[in-house]
Amino acid sequence: TIRRYADTVDPPIKGLWSANEKVALEEAIGVSYAGKRVLVAMKHVGLNVAADPFMNVAVSGAHGGLVIAVADDPSMHSSQNEQDSRYFADFAQVPCLEPANQQECYDLTREAFELSEALRIPVLLRLVTRLAHSRARVIPTAPRAQNEANYVPDASLFTLIPSNARRAYAKLLDKQPAMVEYAEASATNALTLREGRRPAIVASGVAWNYLQESLGSALDAYHLLRIGCYPLPTGKLRALLDASTEVVVVEEGYPFIERCISAQ
Repeated sequence: TIRRYADTVDPPIKGLWSANEKVALEEAIGVSYAGKRVLVAMKHVGLNVAADPFMNVAVSGAHGGLVIAVADDPSMHSSQNEQDSRYFADFAQVPCLEPANQQECYDLTREAFELSEALRIPVLLRLVTRLAHSRARVIPTAPRAQNEANYVPDASLFTLIPSNARRAYAKLLDKQPAMVEYAEASATNALTLREGRRPAIVASGVAWNYLQESLGSALDAYHLLRIGCYPLPTGKLRALLDASTEVVVVEEGYPFIERCISAQ
């Protein structure tokens, strides 16, 4: 699809196949190091193959926007396992965006590039089978011109020998408060508090659709927190817990949010 679309736009988009996911991500990292925006796509089991460059580029950081789109496969429709890529993003200490529908796939991909370039860090875009295997109309916005190739201010951070890696890792740790601040302000992390103490529901990604289909107008009886951006917005979570008699978590995949709430 990208190759077909690339022939119709100006400036052109370059789409490439790679030998495997590790090579694909390494090629994408090279494009980012050159200052240009790049997206690399794979399945969740492909992220295992690409784990080495993924963990290291989290430390070295990005230059041009670097977005890694990963399609998880809950219930293993065509995969060896149903691992949850949110744990990979948490492990690497990088942001993860989780769209609920096709329009959000489009909008959050653009947002992911902006976030990547603002914080100089790779961003994981998490999809799931039921989203990737469905279609809907999407309203596009004006395309943004590709970056010009440009040198990085400190290329030594991209060479992860220990002396450089320690400095780079310190920079990654320094970015963590900005990631949490971004998650707190994100419109995709929407908190709705009703009057009085009552039960609450937390839902993430495509599970938000399941919740709406199942309960409909009955949702008005609950406090709600919709999650679409990680790290989790701890301030909104704390406010929800303080206002609630009980909390139900609805998420597609592993109990990632549930475990984080239990720690609160």
